[in-house]
Amino acid sequence: MGEAANILIQFKRKWQWLKWLEVFLYAIGIMVFTHFLFEHIVITMLVSLLTFVIISFVIKPWTTSLNTVTMYIDESLDKAQYSSGLLLKKKETLSGLAQLQQHKILQTLTTNLNRIKPPHNLFKAGLTMLVFIMAGLLAYQFNVVEYLTSNSYPKPPSENITFIPVDSTEVAKQVPNIKNQLVRVRYPSYTNVGPFKNTDMNVKALEGATLSWELRFDSEVKNVVIESMGKRYPMNFDNGTYKRTFLVKASGFYNFKFTDLYDREYTSKLYAIEMLKDKEPDIKINNIEQFTSFDHDGEMKLPFTTNINDDYGLADAYIVATVSKGSGESVKFREEKLDFDTSIDKGKKNQNLLKTINLQKLKMEPGDELYFYVEAFDYKKPKPNSARSETFFAVIKDTISDQFAVEATMGVDLMPEYFRSQRQLIIDTEKLIKSKPKLTAKEFKFSSNELGFDQKALRLKYAQFMGDESEFAHAPEEDEGDHDHEHEHDDGHDHEDEDEDPLEAYTHDHDHENEHNLVDENTQEKNKGTVQELEEYVHDHGDPESATLFAKSLKGKLRQALNEMWDAELYLRLYTPEKSLPYQYRALKLIQEIKNSARIYVHRIGFDPPPIKEDKRLSGKIDEVSNFRKNEDLRKPEMYPSIRETIDRLEQLISQNEMPSEADTVLFKNAANELAIKAIENPGSYLITLQGLKVLSDTDRGTPKLLRSVQKGLYAAVPEKKPSPSKVSASQSEINALLINELNFND
Repeated sequence: MGEAANILIQFKRKWQWLKWLEVFLYAIGIMVFTHFLFEHIVITMLVSLLTFVIISFVIKPWTTSLNTVTMYIDESLDKAQYSSGLLLKKKETLSGLAQLQQHKILQTLTTNLNRIKPPHNLFKAGLTMLVFIMAGLLAYQFNVVEYLTSNSYPKPPSENITFIPVDSTEVAKQVPNIKNQLVRVRYPSYTNVGPFKNTDMNVKALEGATLSWELRFDSEVKNVVIESMGKRYPMNFDNGTYKRTFLVKASGFYNFKFTDLYDREYTSKLYAIEMLKDKEPDIKINNIEQFTSFDHDGEMKLPFTTNINDDYGLADAYIVATVSKGSGESVKFREEKLDFDTSIDKGKKNQNLLKTINLQKLKMEPGDELYFYVEAFDYKKPKPNSARSETFFAVIKDTISDQFAVEATMGVDLMPEYFRSQRQLIIDTEKLIKSKPKLTAKEFKFSSNELGFDQKALRLKYAQFMGDESEFAHAPEEDEGDHDHEHEHDDGHDHEDEDEDPLEAYTHDHDHENEHNLVDENTQEKNKGTVQELEEYVHDHGDPESATLFAKSLKGKLRQALNEMWDAELYLRLYTPEKSLPYQYRALKLIQEIKNSARIYVHRIGFDPPPIKEDKRLSGKIDEVSNFRKNEDLRKPEMYPSIRETIDRLEQLISQNEMPSEADTVLFKNAANELAIKAIENPGSYLITLQGLKVLSDTDRGTPKLLRSVQKGLYAAVPEKKPSPSKVSASQSEINALLINELNFND
């Protein structure tokens, strides 16, 4: 019974899995289709979940039972002899003949059940999924969804186009009127914005968008044109509708004009086209300082996050890193493009990208500098917009290299020769510690003692900057009373050698070779009191504490560095270099601080003069030298002359209660052109004034009210003149003259 049940249960599970796979295929197809339709993750997930639940209840994979399995086996396998149901019954409840049949069916299913496949519709489900995916791709590619869903019906007209006759004396019985008006706006394909319709003739569109106007009249007209910025564009007649298409390249103004069958002209008011710019990506780098420095033995990783926004989707972004090596004329630069650790979701408007720059992978060494910035591009065509972030800096601290500089606290450049030595001592000490297991005790002690001697020599060199003249003056001040003299002698011992200088054989003694010219001790005693009185007012260069190349702050640091060197030498002499390392590192750090203190860099800039022709030098020939004369008019041209003249002309017409003449038409058109240039920057500010100028220049329908309105708008458009310096004559009264004379007389 157990073996038979296992066979049937496996078949049942296989059948159920196939049904669940059908459900998933249907759900995946609808999920992809919904994503292309709405491009909204929440809507996509809700529709997918709802589809999964509905299809699950239609297919019902959980309804497959063992009885269903046995019925299907009986129908599909002739050898089962419609007896597979016996496998579900216990052997004790069957008769002998039934038990034999059960055993026979078990053997039959064991050998032949693999030939039977559970019924399924996977091919149909897979084909349906592919159909939904292809439909979604096509809808997304051709912007069908946006066109059919949100913009299939135009908005109700906010204002119909009205026409007025150019010549008011010609009165027509029936004036053609607009029956339908429509403007279609199609954005560039890279924006993924579907086309939309509008009945408002004031249009706002992206640069590169296509505008298509469609006008239908209630009666027949002869022709229709669009006038824009001084140019005329005839509209094409197609199936009762006048059409014209433009590519938006700049902001501007336009109006419609048509001629009826009796050659009477009619014009509309002005409408605005405002061009919107495709903004460049906005880049923000977070979680990082503008300048970052690393120690040579620390972790050299620079993590940061970058937030990039673009109004129509991001195309690409990467990091431009520049590594500089060396200094001065030998500096070398290497530029690399680094990808973000986070993959870029192309087309997405807002993205957060992560990056960790490993300076070691860039093969940077101490003293090298890294400059990097983020550059991003969008999908604008034909040339994409690009933006770059501010530049960030990273440097690995250099404890070895040195650059010539003019030091504010030093008179000469004595540093480079010595600052390199302490670093080398640290390297040699670390090398000695690592090789200790391979060396004998004698070799190890010898090497440690040699390093101690090198440390001593370096300490003596630095002591020269402090004004010290013997090695015994370099001991730490706090330890002077704690150390006993190495050599103590009995009272009867000759002390002639106590004051001998151990470096006497290797130095040139300037302090004793001129003793015969020195003054005697009595004279010194007499002058001693005078010197003590002047001590606080003079600077004694013979005092080691005062005779130094450093300021007081640097002198204290150097004294501390010498103390650290003393302890480092001590432990090297005691054959414990591992205890000496901390003191060496502290001495190196202090030396580095002294080196970089109050530094003023003066970089040399080279100049190569042009070569001089020797055959013409000092010849005195100036035949080929021509005089130079330049005439320049420094007077600035008057701004908006036509507008200013129009304001004066309108004042005359208003005061004399007259209407514009044909001679004023040219003036009004020139003023309209000047105002249109200014109105492009602010389309909504001067539209009414432009419309008034259009009526005055194209028709004879001017009214006193219209003249005042246009004049007021022109006054607002013209900037105020800046006052220019000039001589002003003023009358003076007799009383003021007497007062001034009286004041002058008193002075």
